[in-house]
Amino acid sequence: MKLQKRGMCLVLCLILTVLQTFTLSGCGKKAGNTVNEPANTTPPAQVAETENKSKEENLHEGEFQSTISGLWLPEKLEGKRPYAIMINNIEVASRNQSGTSQASIIYEAVVEGGITRMMGIYEDFDSDRIGSTRSARHYFVSFADEYDAIYCHYGQTKYALKKISELGVDNLSGLSSEGETVYYRDNSLKAPHNAFASYDGIKKGTKLKGYRTKLRKNVTTHYKFYEEDTDLDGEIQADKVTLKFSGYTSPYFSYNKKKKLYYRYEFDKKHVDTQTGKQLKFKNLIIQYVNEWTLDDKGYQTMDIENSSGKGYYITNGTATKITWEKNEKKKSMHYRTEDGKLLTVNPGKTYIAIFPDRSSSEVTFSKE
Repeated sequence: MKLQKRGMCLVLCLILTVLQTFTLSGCGKKAGNTVNEPANTTPPAQVAETENKSKEENLHEGEFQSTISGLWLPEKLEGKRPYAIMINNIEVASRNQSGTSQASIIYEAVVEGGITRMMGIYEDFDSDRIGSTRSARHYFVSFADEYDAIYCHYGQTKYALKKISELGVDNLSGLSSEGETVYYRDNSLKAPHNAFASYDGIKKGTKLKGYRTKLRKNVTTHYKFYEEDTDLDGEIQADKVTLKFSGYTSPYFSYNKKKKLYYRYEFDKKHVDTQTGKQLKFKNLIIQYVNEWTLDDKGYQTMDIENSSGKGYYITNGTATKITWEKNEKKKSMHYRTEDGKLLTVNPGKTYIAIFPDRSSSEVTFSKE
């Protein structure tokens, strides 16, 4: 009898144990218990960053970020070669400059007689009037090659022709067979300051010459870009930047604090793109000091840029900071760097680059307005 009772007790204990296990597991699931599920350990900051990236991607759908300007452009232009177009900049011609506001970058350097010539790097443009377009100089050919750009010019020096051949630069010349396709004359203006290029003409000329339109592999970037508009830590206040290239020309830039852009003045007046009627303005200014000298009795200039380095300034948002630069022409590379050797970071936007003689560095001034 005792054994029978003991057996019944064991059976009851076993039944109670099974029921308890079923209750803890089955009922727990029914109540939504998630004790055994891994917790979400993603930090709130990381979640926010992921959401912001998703919004950014949606905002720029169908676009890509240019490695030349940092601006968002139509994705159809991604991987396409830019154009480098020579622009007349003597006083009489500057009154009729057109299409300059569509350039992502504008270079300016001294040529013969103390005048300057400009070259625009164009990637997103549609103007039917760019110029007036003038002749090539060999150092501008070298600058164009840094971007794998197709070089557009009306006329050239023998030094420029040699550099075009040496570097293998694709070019559209106003004095070659494609000239009448790419350029046209405005007979209301006096020659030689009346030759203009057009978007359609440039495209037709490129096709006529059979030039590739895709960028070569491994095109190096001159600098990188901030993700957001950023002020510099530099101590040099630069509300006004004046560049006295010579006794003939002394352009300056005035910083607009509201727009956070530099507006250009030349020959004591606003420098305007006559096609739009608007003043030229830039987010970034770069001053690149070079060793420059007179090449021959015609006054043609040359400079040490083939395999060289030097100093300069980067200016944005009312402040200037010292930088360095280094170029290897054979490797088609050009970089701007901070004083501690890091690749320069600039704000997205249009950039002006002054190639300025280092012997005249005292003629570059920064002032407060």
